[in-house]
Amino acid sequence: MKKTAILKFVMLGMIGVGVIGLPGCNTMQGLGKDVSKLGDKIENKAEEKKSY
Repeated sequence: MKKTAILKFVMLGMIGVGVIGLPGCNTMQGLGKDVSKLGDKIENKAEEKKSY
């Protein structure tokens, strides 16, 4: 896969998670925690896929 295709896939996934997950956030603090967890998951996946 090309990097642009992977980037598009990741962005669509993030948008999908956001659309599904945002109604579950009752406060801005909750939103911050959710976004932080999402960032951690993306970072972990990127580390797993590193080829160098």
